[in-house]
Amino acid sequence: MRQIINWGIIGLGNVAQTFSEGFKNINNARLLAISSLNTKKLEQFKNKFNIEEKYTFDTYEDLLNCKNIDIIYITLPNNLHYEWIIKCIEKNKKILVEKPAVLKFIDAKNIEKQILEKNLFYTEGYMYRYYPLIKQVIEIIKNGQIGNLISMETSYGLNLLTKKNFIFFEKKKKIDANNRQFNKKLGGGCILDLGCYPASFSLLIASLVKNVNHKKFKISNIKKKIGPTGVDIDAECELFFDGGFKSKIKASFENDIGNKSIINGTKGILNINDTWIEANEVDKIIDNKKEVIKNKLTMNNYSYQIENISSSILENKNKTSFPGFTIEDTLLNTKILENWLNA
Repeated sequence: MRQIINWGIIGLGNVAQTFSEGFKNINNARLLAISSLNTKKLEQFKNKFNIEEKYTFDTYEDLLNCKNIDIIYITLPNNLHYEWIIKCIEKNKKILVEKPAVLKFIDAKNIEKQILEKNLFYTEGYMYRYYPLIKQVIEIIKNGQIGNLISMETSYGLNLLTKKNFIFFEKKKKIDANNRQFNKKLGGGCILDLGCYPASFSLLIASLVKNVNHKKFKISNIKKKIGPTGVDIDAECELFFDGGFKSKIKASFENDIGNKSIINGTKGILNINDTWIEANEVDKIIDNKKEVIKNKLTMNNYSYQIENISSSILENKNKTSFPGFTIEDTLLNTKILENWLNA
């Protein structure tokens, strides 16, 4: 029986670099193949991660045609995700696509139809869902330690628009309109780039609430600020789930609001001060008494995701185990993002 899953990567940007370092820590997966249209980047990546020449492709199509690859990680600009998901499906390749999977709900529905017809493995890249601490947060909630859930607030924001000089005065940065984060045609903007995280976490927590249907929700109180390149640079909204649970979510390229999540229950509160990148500790507050629960990452923050996905494939599953991201999660999250963005 096979014990190793062979991975291939389409697109070799910054995320692919960090992701590829995650293979060093695990035993059930290896990075076998890479592809990029940038030959210099391809050569550097090949040398850094010891990829064989025969698995180093200068076209995405050649990687898709490689029979030795089990799953393909798509880490291209957001506007190209849908095209290459469909091409992976046509080649019967298992798929991990970087977030956000697609820009339109109708595209997510078409992906769902095709992967279900072929019974193909598919997931979207929200690595935080596999962190030990997030799994511990889920258990705390399931065990009723903070009572029945009422609401939550969750955010992701970085100041990408100003910088401090040597005497600490802030100065506006010159924004490159070709940068994918600030280019509307490439699927830029803080909602798609960062807001997808708090939206996805809201869905996860709402799915744990008794008598709440996390698949039915309304989006209200939408606020957006549009920047000079035409993309949203600061945004917030509230999700009201059928059954009473609500979540306030924020995203920003303008304000360094961090990545904190607060989950409110009838008996207590959970504060996660670093939800997406590190997720090393959570404050559990009950009757004004705070308990700090630590569960530090011991591997690269993508290693947990790679390991879980590879295990699922070795077990012949067509989706990750909970709380991994499924095609249904993609549908719901895309619906939130599309409504938030187009309001």
